[in-house]
Amino acid sequence: MENIRKSVFKIVTASGTGSGFTVSGHDHIITNYHVIEGEKTVAVEDHKKDRYVAKVVMVNPEVDLAFLSIDGFKNLQTDISLQEEITIANTQRIFINGYPFGMPYTITEGIVSATNQPMGGRNYIQTDAAVNPGNSGGPMLNEAGVLLGVTTSKFNNADNVGFGIKHLDLIKEINDFALLQNKSIYNVKCNSCDSYIDQKSEFCANCGNHMDVSIWEEFEKSHFAQFVESALEDLGINPVLGRAGRDFWEFHQGSALIRIFVFKKDYLVATSPINHLPKQNIQELLNHLLEGNTAPYYLGIHDNQIYLSYRVHLSDIFTDHAEKIKENLKNLAIKADDLDNYFVDNFGCEMSIESKGNF
Repeated sequence: MENIRKSVFKIVTASGTGSGFTVSGHDHIITNYHVIEGEKTVAVEDHKKDRYVAKVVMVNPEVDLAFLSIDGFKNLQTDISLQEEITIANTQRIFINGYPFGMPYTITEGIVSATNQPMGGRNYIQTDAAVNPGNSGGPMLNEAGVLLGVTTSKFNNADNVGFGIKHLDLIKEINDFALLQNKSIYNVKCNSCDSYIDQKSEFCANCGNHMDVSIWEEFEKSHFAQFVESALEDLGINPVLGRAGRDFWEFHQGSALIRIFVFKKDYLVATSPINHLPKQNIQELLNHLLEGNTAPYYLGIHDNQIYLSYRVHLSDIFTDHAEKIKENLKNLAIKADDLDNYFVDNFGCEMSIESKGNF
């Protein structure tokens, strides 16, 4: 089961995080539609914390499935298999794989409580395994790594109950999509006639079925988001790869993890957990930290961890200081990447657990 993690991915959008996965013989990453809703380009993070830009190439909102494509990605090795004839029985063991709450890769175990639970006009697999926000779009597997379903946590009022889209529904989506000629653009599937529409329309061009035009629309970024992502572009980072939720960004600059977010609806904060306190020479390190020679940034300690941080009031990004603030955001990332090595070399500190390579 441990090798499964190489085939399970974290999906990161401007609205939050979810999970996705690949199956043997297919290069596209599978996830829920509601995970990527409002987006046509998302970030995909693998088990090594490397991120890639992925295009949304197929959505079927009614089934709650979506396919993502990463340029140049080939699914050469996966331990998740898809078998049409697999038997799913009540009380059999089932494993939920994914990234709950955006945390590192997690597996939870339970049993199949129902194989055909009707909800919203469709039948789902029901389980007592823990399913949390962030698990959506991940695989539900048996002990042999065979797919039983696709986890969906869009049913918010469920208590100690999880649901999965049946593997047969996914197989149909894969087979139908295989017949499509242009798989590199955003395609919306009409569930009435199984045809695909690649242009915004109120009606299916094939059968006339009414289509929700919002499926083609992307979420509009706030002014604050545009400001921060402009700073990321100056740093040479694709903003899509830096997103970790609405008005929240998280990315690595070298080895250092950088977080940018809004604090108490009033402050723009950029911070980096760079090192753990050393076991010796602590006084020497504290004296160095108190020298305060990192302006406009400040060094602080919380729970035996050293942080480099920067904070300004949100209103300041609408003033003549905006460009300077943007420059400071960029330079904090560069400074953090320098300092974490400096504290290792000069004070015997360990890298933060969040540092790239420390996982």
